[in-house]
Amino acid sequence: MNAPVEAGLAPFVLAQTANQICTLTLNRGERFNTLSTAMIAALDAALDAVAADNDIRVVVLAATGRAFCAGHDLTEMRAHIDREWQQALFDACTRMMLKLTRIPQPVIARVHGAAAAAGCQLVSMCDLAVAADHVKFGLSGINAGIFCTTPAVGVARNISRKRAMELVLTGELIDAATAESWGLVNRVVPAADLDAAVGGLAQTIARKSASVLALGKRTFYEQIEKGISEAYAIAGETMACNMLDPDAGEGIDAFLAKRPPQWRG
Repeated sequence: MNAPVEAGLAPFVLAQTANQICTLTLNRGERFNTLSTAMIAALDAALDAVAADNDIRVVVLAATGRAFCAGHDLTEMRAHIDREWQQALFDACTRMMLKLTRIPQPVIARVHGAAAAAGCQLVSMCDLAVAADHVKFGLSGINAGIFCTTPAVGVARNISRKRAMELVLTGELIDAATAESWGLVNRVVPAADLDAAVGGLAQTIARKSASVLALGKRTFYEQIEKGISEAYAIAGETMACNMLDPDAGEGIDAFLAKRPPQWRG
């Protein structure tokens, strides 16, 4: 499963699946994996393919080159100074970002290099994120005269408002330890341990019931923006439905019998 290829060029996004874990790799390292229209389309298509594959339990989002993702392609954006093209770019990017939360499989960002502007947004929209300890993060668009309005949507749902405003107003980068303490990433590890940390987390999740993971992920994002009463109503209904899933029965029986569960999905 590979994303669309431009004539004479390697795929923008590589896909490799092993042990029910699919790694999607941004493959324009020489361009710092910027979110050009082609990259957005390729990643969007790759996410569609993953969502349709019932054998995939977990997705890892990785990248080649020095940076994880440096944001939007400013050269491409500068070449299209008209409102319609710009709106189409951000509409496509928004659809792709939201798809990260809407596919049934959990998505883990493997952040090996800098994640700036929309690249930081990309990290924030993944369900989980593990970063190497040398990585820098930021919403740096203001330094080029562009307020990181859309990147702030995802980032501000990971960290506090004051922290998010500090990032968008100053354009300064923060280190990985700060990103972890602010809640932007789950774990920070030495670069040499990054694959082991991501792999261990992915394998732990992959051992769970696929149907229960999908149900839980969908409900988490549905309830998280609601008021507390509505959130509880949504969550309670999901819990009741979850109990009717055969995997719930199997999981409880296995727990009581002190044996490994045999998931249906």
